[in-house]
Amino acid sequence: MSLVKLRLSMFSTLAIIIGVSTLFFAFVLTLIDAWSLYSLLSLVVGFNLIQWMIAPYLIDLMYRAKEVSYQEQPDLYRMVERISQRARMPMPRIMVANIPIPNAFAYGSPIAGTRVAVTTGLLRALEPEEVEAVLGHELGHIKHRDVQIMMFVSVLPALLYYIGFSLSYQASYSRRDRERGSGLALAGSLAIALYFALTLLSLHLSRLREYYADRHSVEVVDDGARKLSEGLAKIVTYTGRARRLPQVQGVSSFKTLFIADPDTAEKDSAQIRSSYARTSDEELVQKILSREPSGFDTFAEIFSTHPNIIKRLRALQEL
Repeated sequence: MSLVKLRLSMFSTLAIIIGVSTLFFAFVLTLIDAWSLYSLLSLVVGFNLIQWMIAPYLIDLMYRAKEVSYQEQPDLYRMVERISQRARMPMPRIMVANIPIPNAFAYGSPIAGTRVAVTTGLLRALEPEEVEAVLGHELGHIKHRDVQIMMFVSVLPALLYYIGFSLSYQASYSRRDRERGSGLALAGSLAIALYFALTLLSLHLSRLREYYADRHSVEVVDDGARKLSEGLAKIVTYTGRARRLPQVQGVSSFKTLFIADPDTAEKDSAQIRSSYARTSDEELVQKILSREPSGFDTFAEIFSTHPNIIKRLRALQEL
């Protein structure tokens, strides 16, 4: 996918989400008291803003993430410093999460600052050059403001859900005014339907942002396409194994942050790990690329925050 096509697809998806939401809110205003809608909007937006502000601290607690200094992780520190300079962006705080699943994620808020985290599992499973490519992807999320964009997008489906619930509830108490009650019931059903539709569009936008962050890694890391391809292949393989460990239960709570979706990694890993011990990094990537996404893979991707691993590696090969 070309850069122009990728950006156009992201923009059009975001425009559809905002446009559909705006039209529906205008329609709802004709049916119910405007103050009630504004109160609901303030509640949902306020809750999400508070959640965004404190989320970094919750993530640190959940994933046992600790900030590391140059003295503690000099190689990791130099990687992030070098990528930040090439990307012409401020250097984020560097965190290490004490979980065995190999992964990395970028997060932050106005009060917590920007942070990039790698797991202890990633540092053990990947070679330094592959860790650098993964960091290039994560810093791409920070530079592209993906945390803020996806938080904004997630508010709209949530608001539609609560509007649908509220309208359906009001319709059940409007038996005297049948015409108004029917209108409220119809609007409530439409809101729930739009909630599901916008949720799927939000997931689609999330997958596009992952491709966009992959491109950033290729731009700021030397030979980034190869390094990131090998890193992603290893992450998928090792995650499938580590998912069975009891200490990683519940690790998917913030999976949209990760560089790879841990929920789909186990299935992907099962199809490639049988011969992993006998293959090189390049052969592992080629083994994944030789497969064709099944009908189930295509269907499952619709409900995933991350692209299918085969499609993702093929996109990197084009770069």
